[in-house]
Amino acid sequence: MELTNQLKVWRARRDITQEQLAREVGLSRQTIHSIEKGKFVPSVMSALKIAGYFETNIEEIFFLEGAEK
Repeated sequence: MELTNQLKVWRARRDITQEQLAREVGLSRQTIHSIEKGKFVPSVMSALKIAGYFETNIEEIFFLEGAEK
């Protein structure tokens, strides 16, 4: 199984850039980009910060490919 995400979708809903999200959650823009492209798996702490920013559960943004959302 592979971890996948809908981070780009959530950013679009808020109309924010990768840079804006990165500043809010204490990550670099490059890290946000890599997470969105599936090239980097965030730590639990980073995933919690991202989900907290969007005021949702981690499972709404990050999930295992092939598993139910």
